[in-house]
Amino acid sequence: MPTPARWSRLPLPSDGAPPLRRRALLQAAGLWAGNAGWQAAWAQSPPSRVVELHGDVLRNGVPLTAQDMVAAGDRLETGPGARAVLTVGDSAFLVRENTRLSLDGDSPVAVRALRLLQGAVASVWSRGADRRIVTPTMTAGIRGTGVYVEVLAAEDFRSYFCNCYGTVDIAAGSDRTVSTSTYHQSFWAEASPRAGHTLFPAPAIRHSDEEMEMLAALVQQRTAWQISGRKGARDGSGHQYGEEPAGASPTYPSAN
Repeated sequence: MPTPARWSRLPLPSDGAPPLRRRALLQAAGLWAGNAGWQAAWAQSPPSRVVELHGDVLRNGVPLTAQDMVAAGDRLETGPGARAVLTVGDSAFLVRENTRLSLDGDSPVAVRALRLLQGAVASVWSRGADRRIVTPTMTAGIRGTGVYVEVLAAEDFRSYFCNCYGTVDIAAGSDRTVSTSTYHQSFWAEASPRAGHTLFPAPAIRHSDEEMEMLAALVQQRTAWQISGRKGARDGSGHQYGEEPAGASPTYPSAN
């Protein structure tokens, strides 16, 4: 049975993520032209909108504008220096530069899978069953959580995954674990096994608490640390100050 991971304390590199400017929400216009069932689902769900747009961002190969609505079934690609913040139904996304991803779902406002091919994305998901994040080296089943994911194409597509808060079922190669986090539990998922493992502990890097709080607010949520009023060490262990991780687990070798 998979168990939560125990992390050794690792040195923290500098965050490197630029501050995210908060902007007024941009009013989205128009209706998605799909079948009647999808149109009804759209009308009954929280609105999808582009919140922030900077640089070159393509949706299905066409430049994305502030007036567009992004839907499940769309592909997004960002250029150098680009960034997009958007909501799709009850999920919110911050897409960083040089990123390629697709959003899969059974209705335009119900994203069931985020497939990240390269680049980085932070996201907040409302509670729901059968939602996944898929990268070339790992799969994460999410149950209502905030996460940050990177795929490093120049490093054999190894993946970085941070469960910022919530519960996530993670699979990488033959490794399986259940991550339950209140403050940033982080992993590397390698393309090739090391010492028999492909899943390794990692520090919390390249994303900020403020970014996750902003995404949560877009879908009427608060992060675990906003609710408790406590933060933690950002060492990747996944717990707040004064709180110990639950359960015993294997200790994976360092990925460094």
